[in-house]
Amino acid sequence: MMDANEREIYRAAIHGDRDAFEMIIRTHSRTLFAIAYGILQNREEAEDAVQDALVKAWKSRWRVRNPEKFPAWLCMIARHRARDVFRKRPRVSQTDLEGVAAATPTIYAPDVANTSASLDRQLHSALAELPDLHRSALMLRYFEEMDYASIEKLLGISNGALRGILGRALASLRKQLRPALASLE
Repeated sequence: MMDANEREIYRAAIHGDRDAFEMIIRTHSRTLFAIAYGILQNREEAEDAVQDALVKAWKSRWRVRNPEKFPAWLCMIARHRARDVFRKRPRVSQTDLEGVAAATPTIYAPDVANTSASLDRQLHSALAELPDLHRSALMLRYFEEMDYASIEKLLGISNGALRGILGRALASLRKQLRPALASLE
């Protein structure tokens, strides 16, 4: 539940108070970044997506009728903006990736470096396979270490839905990463 002070800050921002909006940005920028990064897996693109989302939020803030819904609305805009960026990316073929891998010189201590880099690539790939909402929930819970109630409020979902989403997302990651993890044992 949102306290009266928070509600007043959101209400002021909706009505055009720039200081209130700045305060909201400071409070939510890490969360918005985690959501965008969860979708894009690229720091620069995620930062740009968040900036675009904040500009869009400022311009269309009057659409939010209920100040309590402002944080979830901001997250939705960041998620949509990140998806747009993702869709506009040039597609890279598997052949291109193999060519880059072949041209990349092996670093010192190749076993450790290659295993780590390979696991990293597989994790990114497994995360990319997840639906956006699942990826966002995972990023907020395990990378931002947010509590369930905060995530539910931001993503606009119930506790049961969040638990189901996290359970399915983790099961999917485990299944996809099982071969990679087994090779480390």
